[in-house]
Amino acid sequence: MREKSNVQYSAILAIILVLVALQSVYGDNPYRYYTWKITYGNIYPLGVKQQGILINGQFPGPQIDCVTNDNLIISVYNYLNEPFLISWNGIQQRRNSWQDGVYGTTCPIPPGKNFTYTLQAKDQIGSYFYFPSLAMHKAAGGYGAIRVYSRPRIPVPFAPPARDFTVLAGDLYKRSHRQLKYILDSGHDLPLPDGLIINGRGWNGYTFTVDQGKTYRFRISNVGIATSINFRIEGHTMKLVEVEGSHTLQTTYTSLDIHLGQSYSVLVTANQPPKDYYVVVSSRFTKRVLTTTAVLHYSNSWTKVSGPLPGGPTTQINWSIYQARSIRWNLTASGPRPNPQGSYHYGLIKPSRTIMLANSAPYINGKQRYAVNSVSFVDPDTPLKLADYFNIGGVFNLGSISDQPYNGNAYIGTPVMAANFRSYVEIIFQNWENTVQSWHIDGYSFFVVGMDGGQWTPSSRSRYNLRDTVARCTTQVYPKSWTAIYMALDNVGMWNIRSENWSRRYLGQQFYLRVYSPANSWRDELPIPKNALLCGKARGHHTRPL
Repeated sequence: MREKSNVQYSAILAIILVLVALQSVYGDNPYRYYTWKITYGNIYPLGVKQQGILINGQFPGPQIDCVTNDNLIISVYNYLNEPFLISWNGIQQRRNSWQDGVYGTTCPIPPGKNFTYTLQAKDQIGSYFYFPSLAMHKAAGGYGAIRVYSRPRIPVPFAPPARDFTVLAGDLYKRSHRQLKYILDSGHDLPLPDGLIINGRGWNGYTFTVDQGKTYRFRISNVGIATSINFRIEGHTMKLVEVEGSHTLQTTYTSLDIHLGQSYSVLVTANQPPKDYYVVVSSRFTKRVLTTTAVLHYSNSWTKVSGPLPGGPTTQINWSIYQARSIRWNLTASGPRPNPQGSYHYGLIKPSRTIMLANSAPYINGKQRYAVNSVSFVDPDTPLKLADYFNIGGVFNLGSISDQPYNGNAYIGTPVMAANFRSYVEIIFQNWENTVQSWHIDGYSFFVVGMDGGQWTPSSRSRYNLRDTVARCTTQVYPKSWTAIYMALDNVGMWNIRSENWSRRYLGQQFYLRVYSPANSWRDELPIPKNALLCGKARGHHTRPL
């Protein structure tokens, strides 16, 4: 009898420990609940009827406002006639790549079904956005803003603005996302987009209303799929204060380059004579310059916008490089925690590994593809994270992409790079093409230590900024140039490293980084969600009972 009682006691104790561990996953931080219905709907931003992807009938979708460490419970109902996934650009999913919302980690939501994401804005502040990650859905909408505010007791290095504006700007095609996918599947690249939009609207279609003398925060994200943009406001300067979760030195700009997938926060003071002013977004590094406008309306204005638009840069690369180098970390400002940002001395840590990633545009089997270190990624039938968790063979091989560019012919594969938890790496993005690249790494914020023209060599390290460069999640690489980053691999999981040019990503310019801890502990990585969708070879497996 005593042996039976001990067994029962051990079972009860195990259940209690599991429940305590689950509670500790999210602790006592506030919960915010959302219900989203994904549908098709007609949109008219470029003056013609298009089929857009709406969330709760909105384009762009609902804005997420939260505070550091808040828990976000987002129930997504897919009313499309095709599978759907949402990813969270810049939200790091600490210990939780299960919720990343890209096909390498998460099964799509089937038509007519729903899935509930459980996210936490763990130890983050700043401006980000979400977007649909499957196929070419991003070209049809389905995106929206994410704002992560500082906790009340954590000082912010500027006075509270009179209002906080969101600017979701980017390119748009008149063709449907299915037509764009067909072009890419046929082996061709996409043409230049048909136009630019601001918050889902075309020319002068959106208005920001301000009171004279007050200061406003503009959170600007490039949510397009193909082009870098330049943002400016007629007659006003912009004081940069935040870049993807990093408070910056408060440098003043008259215009700002924002590359694909990037987000910036600026302060704008309404200190001009009362009238209406143009808010201008124009394309960068394109043969034909695309332009759109919104309106900055003074509340006491009776004068509509008129006259020529304020000019901005078009194809000048050096101008953009100098601006990028001028963006610096505010070392004395607190981030999500009360300690100063500069208390983390990233430049004093010696990387244990150097990885060089070279993008290319090969033709494989007569079709246009894009590659990283000569491997052009194709999605397997089973998400990589699920294959890894259930030990399913035949889905991917670790080490199937080299740390250095490969000079042989490009080939199609499912590349996954192996990396060790808590290592510190140097990554060089080497670009030998004539186009600007934009690279994003899920699950992480990294330090952009250097960028320059030509071939990177070890001597290039002498030009690194090892003191006050910003930490961010998306960086640009200029034509025939390199960009170097430092990154602490402190987040276990399967993480997507990708081009933010969506046709390039769709045709293979991406891979996954598997950051592994042998401890197999919830302290390092959260367990598979109980509600995880199972697809491909993972069908028939089980998640967990609790």
